[in-house]
Amino acid sequence: MVKGAIIGLGKMGLSHATIFGAHPDVEIVAVCDMTTLILDAFKKYTKVKTYTDFNKLLASESLDFVVIALPTKFHYPVAKAAMERNIHVFCEKPFVLHAGEGEELVRISNEKGLVNQVGYHNHFIGTFRELKKLLAGQILGKLFHFSGEAYGPVVTKAKGGTWRSKPEEGGGCLYDYASHVINLVQEVISRPVRVYGTLLKQFYSAGVEDAVYSLLELEQGVSGTLLVNWSDETYRKMSTSITVQGEKGKIICDATELKIYLKEDNAQFGFGKGWTLRYITDYAIPVDYYLRGEEYSAQIDHFVDCVKNRRPSAINTFEQALYTDKVVDMIIQNSKRN
Repeated sequence: MVKGAIIGLGKMGLSHATIFGAHPDVEIVAVCDMTTLILDAFKKYTKVKTYTDFNKLLASESLDFVVIALPTKFHYPVAKAAMERNIHVFCEKPFVLHAGEGEELVRISNEKGLVNQVGYHNHFIGTFRELKKLLAGQILGKLFHFSGEAYGPVVTKAKGGTWRSKPEEGGGCLYDYASHVINLVQEVISRPVRVYGTLLKQFYSAGVEDAVYSLLELEQGVSGTLLVNWSDETYRKMSTSITVQGEKGKIICDATELKIYLKEDNAQFGFGKGWTLRYITDYAIPVDYYLRGEEYSAQIDHFVDCVKNRRPSAINTFEQALYTDKVVDMIIQNSKRN
């Protein structure tokens, strides 16, 4: 049994508290937030200790891990304070706002041998995992082009600001939505190394962008498009997809389907010539507790297993998330030149 705490009880913090709370190998011993209404509910209905100061929580509790689900600007100080006490850390995305902070957290976690993971949940969706496997197996041969896209109805009218409308706190479509796509592209295909022609567009938000359109060049030379819009009300919820074209065919992948077109039969993976359609049910990761999608429980199961066995995570590490942050910064800098 491993003991943990949740710091930040917004939408994601409460989701994590629910999933971790149902895990047979986890005991959530404390939570921390500034909202007394939420803390009062924990006091009334659970035996979990409540705090409004994360430093007091870390000093008072004996913990194996913490979950950080706060606005991005708070990730660095909380993660650093936890790791200095030899506590493993699961942190929500995006990782940090400044590369120097992220590099310090990567260094500390490596020096202390601490498990570290960032909540890019798409890597626990079976279709995207299969896409990575197929591309690693060269099913498309030489790659010609890719497109990473995400659309959803987050901001569909002008409204009062929250932390999501403040770039200095980690808000905006680029940090909140596009980072998911960038992280998928870098880990499923390869890492972006150059950015061109960026457009950051505002539709309803006053302080941040609502859409991101950019051209990315990856390590292996293939180029493609990043197309993200969180003000698209034709979608019921966030929809993320990757399309990859190569000399031997094309793959279109999202969270529900994997569509493959091949010019010839492929015996290695058992796909025939022409179109093949596979569904998430063919690739879904089995979990004991389902909330919002199996990927959210699957990422937590992976983190808990790593903590229990003192085994470094190879998925969604601080280092990988830091690289995503660096690409975000490349996009911001490029947008200023256009």
